[in-house]
Amino acid sequence: MGAEQQYIDLFSETEGMICSHSAGALNALRASAFADFKRLGFPTRKQEKYKYTDIGKLFEPDYGLNLNRLDIPVNPYEVFKCDVPNMSTALYFVVNDTFYNKAMHSSDLPEGVIFGSLREVAEQHPELVEKYYGKLADTSKDGVTALNTAFVQDGVVFYVPKNVVVEKTIQLVNILRGDVDFMVNRRMLIIMEEGAQARLLVCDHAMDTVKFLATQVTEAFVGENAVLDFYELEENHTKTVRISGLYVKQEANSNVLLNGMTLHNGITRNTTEVLLAGEGAEINLCGMAIADKNQHVDNHTSIDHAVPNCTSNELFKYVLDDKSVGAFAGLVLVRPGAQHTVSQQTNRNLCATREAHMYTQPQLEIYADDVKCGHGATVGELDENALFYMQQRGIPRHEARLLLMFAFVNEVIDTIRLDALKERLHLLVEKRFRGELNKCQGCALCK
Repeated sequence: MGAEQQYIDLFSETEGMICSHSAGALNALRASAFADFKRLGFPTRKQEKYKYTDIGKLFEPDYGLNLNRLDIPVNPYEVFKCDVPNMSTALYFVVNDTFYNKAMHSSDLPEGVIFGSLREVAEQHPELVEKYYGKLADTSKDGVTALNTAFVQDGVVFYVPKNVVVEKTIQLVNILRGDVDFMVNRRMLIIMEEGAQARLLVCDHAMDTVKFLATQVTEAFVGENAVLDFYELEENHTKTVRISGLYVKQEANSNVLLNGMTLHNGITRNTTEVLLAGEGAEINLCGMAIADKNQHVDNHTSIDHAVPNCTSNELFKYVLDDKSVGAFAGLVLVRPGAQHTVSQQTNRNLCATREAHMYTQPQLEIYADDVKCGHGATVGELDENALFYMQQRGIPRHEARLLLMFAFVNEVIDTIRLDALKERLHLLVEKRFRGELNKCQGCALCK
């Protein structure tokens, strides 16, 4: 083994420390996850699923980890002032991989709703966490998920009881903070009971310019007739590596919108797996990536239509400039008996230079005969005719180029079901194309 050995040695030496600073529900899966990691190791580029991202190489540097849970000297409520106009959010923070609860503001969430530390909730409500934790994120199939499960000590739980509607949008800001090259392992558990409704916005930011590696595993259980809007916004600096896995299970007549947006990053690998387990379930899976310099964005998605009468809509768009690299692989699986499935997958990509590279692999596997399914992918350059037309009408070439790129990604932003956030993101994307988001400077949503 190569990069794996240092993590095998580290876990063997510190397992007791890791467990002592966590909770029983998390510790219960730790040993089996570690055994899976030793067996699997890191994914290699020989595996089709990881063909375009060398995961093992990303873990080779000697990163520091805060396994002894030392206090990080920062109060995020003083540093970050996120206030999107016309959108009042309940604001929470994770500093590295620890839920920040020292100076939490009043959030006025409905009775019974839980949003807090995974470790603390697992101690206070062990039956709740044990019922769901680790049930979707299968450590036997993925080495990074296994590593995360072995090392994670805290995270976030979002629980919404039956028929409760959370009117206020929940905003979670993940902050990376460190004086040396640093690795964090984050976890999120989302539980939406029957008829529950909520919106969650997660923002990723790095405060310091050291190298960061963040693994993140999110499990979302969406009950019958429940509605979940889940937005992820990444704005990290170019030394940051982010490897995330999002696993979603939907029951009958549930409705989920997933929208992941990469505005600025170093290397990003996102895995999204959705299981439509109940009839009438609908998933809208969207993504957008804007990359330049030598940035790398890799999205791998799968939607499993396991039962009849479900709907999936998937839309991903990339704009690649300079020498950046993008990758998209999307699988839609329609299982035998999943009749009356309706599915559409679209991937559109714009390479603004000849040095930018995009790899796309849309896939449909259909084992039922009464379905409506389609998919398509395109990779193209800026339309020179459109640029010429705009220049003829007095628009400078640079400005015309920006307008075309902005119009290209606009469709993904418009899937957002929150007007205030949609308007703010239009502004953020424009700033990104103008080079005004070259590095993370606090929460971009309030700039």
